Formats: sequence, C-alpha cells, structure tokens
Amino acid sequence: MQQRVFDVAIVGCGPSGVVAAGLLGQAGLSVYVCDRLTDVHQIPRAIALDHEIMRVFQQLGVADAVAPFCEPFTPSEYFGVDGQLIRRMTMVAPPFPQGHTPSMVFTQPEVEKVLRARVAQLPNVVVELGVEMTGLTPHDQGVDLAIGGAQGEPARTVRAQYTIACDGGSSAVRTALAMPLEDLDFDEPWLVVDVLMNERGLAKLPQVSVQYCEPERPCTLVIGPKNHRRWEISLNPGEDPKHAATPEETWRLLSRWITPEDGTLWRQSSYRFHALVAQQWRRGRVFLAGDAAHMQPPFLGQGMCQGIRDVSNLAWKLAAVLRGEVSGASAEALLDSYGDERKAHVRELTSRIKHVGAVICERDPVKARERDAAMLAQCGGVVKDTPRQDILPALTTGWLAPQEHAARGSLFPQPWLLSGPQRQRMDAIAGNGWRLVLAPGQAVPGGAGALPWLRCVALGTVGALETDGVAEAWLQRHQSVAALVRPDNYVYGVAGTTDEVAAMVSALATQLGVAAEACAA
Repeated sequence: MQQRVFDVAIVGCGPSGVVAAGLLGQAGLSVYVCDRLTDVHQIPRAIALDHEIMRVFQQLGVADAVAPFCEPFTPSEYFGVDGQLIRRMTMVAPPFPQGHTPSMVFTQPEVEKVLRARVAQLPNVVVELGVEMTGLTPHDQGVDLAIGGAQGEPARTVRAQYTIACDGGSSAVRTALAMPLEDLDFDEPWLVVDVLMNERGLAKLPQVSVQYCEPERPCTLVIGPKNHRRWEISLNPGEDPKHAATPEETWRLLSRWITPEDGTLWRQSSYRFHALVAQQWRRGRVFLAGDAAHMQPPFLGQGMCQGIRDVSNLAWKLAAVLRGEVSGASAEALLDSYGDERKAHVRELTSRIKHVGAVICERDPVKARERDAAMLAQCGGVVKDTPRQDILPALTTGWLAPQEHAARGSLFPQPWLLSGPQRQRMDAIAGNGWRLVLAPGQAVPGGAGALPWLRCVALGTVGALETDGVAEAWLQRHQSVAALVRPDNYVYGVAGTTDEVAAMVSALATQLGVAAEACAA
C-alpha cells in the first residue's frame, strides 16, 4: 500500500500548533499533528491575548466559543521607587479597530480545549496525542518524521511535504536540524504564581493590574479572569529558585498582599525570562514557529500572541503554494518571506518589551529615581494613558508592495459592516483571503491585473456600509483611496489615487508570478 503523504505535518499541539492545524485544515490541506502529551496543560502559562489574535480565532470560527473564558485587560499602573504613579497602560478607545476588545486576559486551558475541539471537526486533519517525534529526515519532496508511541512502541514514518515545528522552547526539531537561537541579552530569574482568590482576598487587592518598579524586588500583579490573579516576582541574587517555588516560600513572598486564608495556590513555578530568536526560521521544507523560534520576557503578555502571529503568517503562504496559486521562484520567495517578516517583527517587539522591562527592573535606587523623574517630566507631571497596542510594530520587510508608505505592513482594521439587516464584521462578509478595500466612491478597478481570488470591498456600497467608520477613517488618515490587505490582515500596500490602485494590484500579480484576471467582486 502506498504511504499517505500529508501536505503539512505539525510537531506540537500547543496554541501555535493547534491554530496552525486549524488554519491549514480550513484551507483544505491535509494536515498531521502530533504531541507527546495527551491533553492540554491544566495550568495557565499565557494569560494575555489581543484583538489581532481574536481576529484569528474569528477566522477559525471559535471567537464566540472562547469568549466565556476571556475578560478585558484592566489598565496596568506602574509605580516608582516612592510609590508614585509613573505610567499607565490601557487599551485603545472604541470603536475597536479590529472588531474585538483590544487586550484581554484569558484562561489558557479552556481556550486550548476550544481550539482542539475545532480542529477535531476538520476531517482532513489527523491529530495524534501521546506520541513523540523521535527523528526527522528532510528530503527534496518533503520531510519524513519518525513517530514513536509514549509506551515505547516501534517508530513509524509519517511523511509530509512541509513540516512546522511548534514543539516549544526546547524544540526537538530545531535541535535535530542544528538551528541555533540568538541571545538578545535578557536573562533573569522570576517566580510566577497563580492564585485562585476568595472574596476576602479579592477585597485586599488593587482593582487594576500593577507593575511595582521597586529596586529591592520588581514585581507584577495581573488581574486574570474571574478570581484568577497572577504575580510575577523577581528573584534576588543568591535566592534559590527551587526554594522560592515551595508553598511556604511562595506565601512568604505573597505576604505583602495576601495570606493563605485569602486563596488557593494554582501553581508556582520559577523561570528564567529569556530573550531569544532563531537565526534561521526555515530549513528547506521545515519551519520554526512559536517558542521553537523565539522567547521573550512576559512584560506585555505577547508570548502566545507572537506564536499565533507566526502561524497566521505562515499558513496562508503554505496554502498558496500547496494549492498551486503561486509556483516556482515566486513560491520559494513567498515561503522565505515568512522568516524574513517574523524574525524582524519579533526582534523589534522584543526590543520594545526589553525597554518596558528595563523600566520595571531597574535595581539601582539612584537610577530608579532618575527614571521616575524623567518619565514624569516627559508627561508634564500628569500621567497619560498609553494604549498597549501602540507598542506593537508593523512589518518592515518581506511580502509587501514596492512603494514605501507609513501604512504598509501595518494591521488593517476590521469594521462592522451592514449586510442587509444584519451587522457583521468585515471578515465574515469578505472572507480571509486577499482583499482590496476601497474608500467610498472609489470604483472597482477594471482590467487592472487583479488576482482571481482577490475580493473587493467597496465601502459605502450595498453590503459594505460601515457602522463604526474605522476603515474609512483609517484610509482618510493615511490619505489613501484603497488598501490591499493580505490574508493575515496585514497591509500589502496602499494607493493614493485610482491609477495607483491598478498599479498596486498588478504589482502583486507580478510578484506572485500569476496571470492577471479581472477582480471578482
């Protein structure tokens, strides 16, 4: 019997792996997923996600299902050496640009269960749990994975045209292929504590998340969903991380806020917070994603978000190649752009996260007071709200239009549109492929060399009447009459005139190496 060859194999079924499986499976590809664990982790690791990730969940059809396990992120207030407020981070004001609450806290085990249940509905996705990849052999036609059972059964071979390593920070795939990580110079020991609070305990705590920027022991309090509270507590030189993670020592470190009578320890673990990024994200037909490709300090809650951005970026590119929508040199360039785009984005965001961390973690009291004074001077002594989303960078390289523009590479908004009597988000109407979004009054370009799968969204027309105005305002702000939006919702390019619209779409057709056809409305 001839061996089945999957389009894509995914090693690891954590958040990045399961989202990759869902996106690729929905694209009609045959997918194999394996994980050595038989269930999701029952303790939360990630605690924050943002509207970009919720838009991906919307694409998977699970946004409503995960909503009960999510809550809006409270403001984060930063307090300096002498207890004074020095910064406040919030979320952008409504109308929300992506059609979802901009920043949220969530319960990871429950959200992962929802994602796995969605993947289980896809008949073209095979998921094997409790098995382990014990080796891999790349070749010209694909990758052979040696898969062994957890009970020591003999290894068997799974073959796929492409493989994605979503197997975590100690990635066996990355190790086997000798794909080193680059150290971005951050390495600190911290204790992470999750507590399920009772009413007495909740009454003792702040109503917002807090960053204690105190030289003697920087720490963070995050308000999670319902009665979940998380502390991230830095460990001082000479402190034993294992001892810090014992219940007795953990409660001693928490005694500033609560006692054992105020709640139940959910988990306490010592970690070294790192800033690492893979030097290579692709080796032939193998790609790294999620923690296998990068790790960053948790100060903006972007760890899981970064992994989902990875696979959202990669999935549409693999689908385009495997479905024959792009081929030859263009296909290889498209796949190469994954690592170019994501590595640059991760490095820039990690740099910004490290800057936030430097504010929190200054250990010299004199320098910490200077920091406090400088931050207060910058805002004239009145602390202003800083939306968390303002810190996230745009794409700066990769599969983008040749014409540079400030909006190129940014995340395009998702307006609410009136389609008949019903109000729906744009992606629900226009889908998640390539979209040409046109300002009101801008005609759909005819004979402009548009791609056959390009969907045109003419704002202000029947079926595309905005109810919140976020897309129209975005186009006006960027002095544009159209934006060409990629399947991962990033802006390929913008056009300032009608002639530039046609030229931009033709440039994309040329870049993809496909024949030009009329735009399908």
